[in-house]
Amino acid sequence: MGLIIVLVVIAVLVFWVIGIYNGLVGLRNAVKNAFSQIDVQLKRRYDLIPNLVETAKGYMKHERETLDAVITARNQAVAAQKAVGANPADGEAMKKLLSAEGSVGASLGRLSVVMEAYPDLKANQNMSQLMEELTSTENKISFARQAYNDTVMSYNNKREMFPGSVIAGTFNFAPATAYEIENPTERENVKVSF
Repeated sequence: MGLIIVLVVIAVLVFWVIGIYNGLVGLRNAVKNAFSQIDVQLKRRYDLIPNLVETAKGYMKHERETLDAVITARNQAVAAQKAVGANPADGEAMKKLLSAEGSVGASLGRLSVVMEAYPDLKANQNMSQLMEELTSTENKISFARQAYNDTVMSYNNKREMFPGSVIAGTFNFAPATAYEIENPTERENVKVSF
């Protein structure tokens, strides 16, 4: 009888550990999925930027520096996005993406300011449509970031709270990094005006 009780207790403990482990795996996969939602919107944004620059080139012949800065920032962000997409839990890759995203936002902001000096460009239908799509995409990115950060918080809570912390430590569940902007000036929205 005592042996049966010991076996039942052991079986309960094993299933308990399996349940916690599976919960952590599910949340880790949810973090990856949440980042992939950001990834989709960032790709959309990065695809819009070259069209925006090409449209602006004809009007802004003397603003080559600004246009080059936008493209350079976009290319760096694309590379950083791919690194994070491979492993959203990689804190260093996330920092590089956040830095690159800050550069994209700043360069788009400069482009917007420079566009003010070109009334014909502001009136261009294609440019207006691209800017509207970019604004819509920025909103979608914000919502995707919020969902990602919520998922990261759930995952990190599960892996840091007892008894999940014991299982997470045993099976090397790394903490996930939230998508936070460190530089306060980068928190400002990209100003889009016509």
